[in-house]
Amino acid sequence: MVVAGLLLATPSCAADDASACAEGIAMIRDALALNPPDPSVPKLRKALRAAEREQKEGEFDECLDAVADARKVLGR
Repeated sequence: MVVAGLLLATPSCAADDASACAEGIAMIRDALALNPPDPSVPKLRKALRAAEREQKEGEFDECLDAVADARKVLGR
């Protein structure tokens, strides 16, 4: 019974992660469009590449890790 509940909850969690991943990618793109300080640009681009790659692979938890790295660079 518990296992069935967990299996049913998994798709919604994945959908939440997918949505958060897409929002995070948009946040990184917006930050890059604002011309951040030079030292942060390579780190933000790296995080964006990683997040986009993981999004394409469906690895949303890893996408969120890349978004978290970008947030650290931005001080958020």
